[in-house]
Amino acid sequence: MKMTIAASLIISALTSCQLPTYQATSASHPVLVAESSNHSTRNAYLTFDDGPSENTERILHILRKYGIHATFFVNGNSTPEGKRLYRLIHADGHVIGNHTYTHNYNSLYTSVQAFSQDTERLERLLEQTIGVRSTLIRYPGGSNNLVSHRFGGKGIMPRIIHEMSKEGYDYMDWNVSSTDAARVVQPTNEIIDAVLSSSKNKKEAIILMHDVKVKTTTVAALPAIIEGLQKQGFQFQVLSKDSFHFHFQ
Repeated sequence: MKMTIAASLIISALTSCQLPTYQATSASHPVLVAESSNHSTRNAYLTFDDGPSENTERILHILRKYGIHATFFVNGNSTPEGKRLYRLIHADGHVIGNHTYTHNYNSLYTSVQAFSQDTERLERLLEQTIGVRSTLIRYPGGSNNLVSHRFGGKGIMPRIIHEMSKEGYDYMDWNVSSTDAARVVQPTNEIIDAVLSSSKNKKEAIILMHDVKVKTTTVAALPAIIEGLQKQGFQFQVLSKDSFHFHFQ
C-alpha cells in the first residue's frame, strides 16, 4: 500500500519529536502588499490564532525543538494562566499580535469605536503582562469577512481597517490555510496536506493555524508541516511591519 506524503511526514516527525509538557524558565481578490526583497529566498510564516490555550505549551515545545519563531495572534485572557502563557510566548521570542480581546463578532463589528475599544483592551492587558504593545493585528474572520456586514453594514470593514491603520496597526491576512477551522477536529493528514500543497508554489507563505483547546490535530500536524516546508526549501520568519504582507481587503 502506498503511503501518503502526509502519513510519511507524520511518522518521521513524530518519531523525532515527542510532546511533553513544556517547562517554563477565504479570500476574494487578495492583494499582495509587500514582497520579500530577496527573491531567491522562500519564507514561511507560521501563525496561530485565538490563543493562548491548553495547546500553547505543546506548540511552544515543538517550535523550540526546531529552533523556529512564529507569530501568535492572541485573544484576551486575564486569568493567571492566561498571563503565564503570554509570558511564555514572549519569553521564547515569538511575536504577539492583536486578534481582539473578545473575538466576539456580535460586539466587535457593530462600529469602528466598538472594535477599537476591544483591541485597546487587549493592548492594555499585554502591556501590563509582558511590557509591550503590538503593532500587528489580524481581524477575526479576515479583513474581507462577510459576517461583519450583519452587525455594522457592508462598509464596516473598510472603515475599521482605515481607523486601525491610523492607530498604527498593520493588518495581516494569510495566503495558506491549514484548514483546521473547517471542522471542529480536522484530521491531521488533511491539515498537513493542505499546508504543504498550498505552499509549494509560493515564495512567501503566511500560514493560518489555530491555538485552541480542541485543535489537537493542529499540534499533531505541526512537526510534519515544519519538516515538509523545510524540504520545500522554506526558511521560517515572523511577521512584522517590514515583512511580507498579504491583504484580502
